[in-house]
Amino acid sequence: MEWFTPRTLTDFVWEKPYFLYFIPLVPLLFTVRWLIHQRFRQRLSVAFSRKNLKSSWVSRLRYIPYLLMVLTISLILVALARPQRVNEKIEQYSEGIDIMLVLDISESMLIQDFKPDRLEAAKQVGREFVQGRFQDRIGMVVFSGDAYALCPLTTDYKLLNTYIDEVSSKLIQTGGTAIGSALAVATNRMRESETKSKVVILISDGDNTAGNLDPITAAQLAQAYNIKIYTIAVGREGQVMLPQSLGGGPIENSIDETTLRKIAEIGQGQFFRASDNQALKAVFNQINRYEKAEIKETRFKDTRDFYQIYLTWAIVFFLLWLVCKNTFIGNILED
Repeated sequence: MEWFTPRTLTDFVWEKPYFLYFIPLVPLLFTVRWLIHQRFRQRLSVAFSRKNLKSSWVSRLRYIPYLLMVLTISLILVALARPQRVNEKIEQYSEGIDIMLVLDISESMLIQDFKPDRLEAAKQVGREFVQGRFQDRIGMVVFSGDAYALCPLTTDYKLLNTYIDEVSSKLIQTGGTAIGSALAVATNRMRESETKSKVVILISDGDNTAGNLDPITAAQLAQAYNIKIYTIAVGREGQVMLPQSLGGGPIENSIDETTLRKIAEIGQGQFFRASDNQALKAVFNQINRYEKAEIKETRFKDTRDFYQIYLTWAIVFFLLWLVCKNTFIGNILED
């Protein structure tokens, strides 16, 4: 009898729920009918002595036909309300974007004008950027005096975040800032990609001081493969604090933006300047808005009707009502 439990009934989606509001009226109508019948029925006065008047439980059986009819009409109303269960599946998909994060991990990225330092701040906004993507392939290149691909293009964001967590300035022993080499590695990883949109996000705090490839030439090579380049210069002008690993104490800091601006111009992207954590986060949020793939959604709706069950029970109770009306339970004089 699970079909009559409150849990089952509340789990249904009702196509025509207004029929359910008539159910409380069904017993009320039979009650009104009984009261009217009691008031206007014909009576035959017969005198019996008190000892001849006996009450029997059998007399209460005459209410069974009324109960059966109440159940029949109520179940018909439930069937008319069309109880259903809907299983809706949503499939989301997009063509996706290939994105390569190119991160400077040279020792200067340990300067503490960001909290706790430039490198950790870049890693944090990188994680948040990854979490906001959907079905995009994202990879990572790290560089200082040399450059190499830390993570290939992947949609396994959990794996990518593991690589981001492991990033430190000790991954590459060669000192310097090889921006051109880093762009070349990123281009090499993306050149065979067949996606319509390919993006490099380059984060650095200095000039190109190492590597065998000029950054401008590397940017032109990337542009030949239709790779858009965003560049972000991180760091604050003026006095900044060196970490203890670099000797500690304040130093005067300046950033030459010329090369990074030229790279972004060639790559048909945009140059950004971030001087603190909030500014860096805002830059990534802006890039996230720029590079959004169109997400397409397909809905599958599977609807199952269950009115047949309640209609079948209504027929069963109606047949029982007919049987009862043709037995000693029925009262022909009252009907």
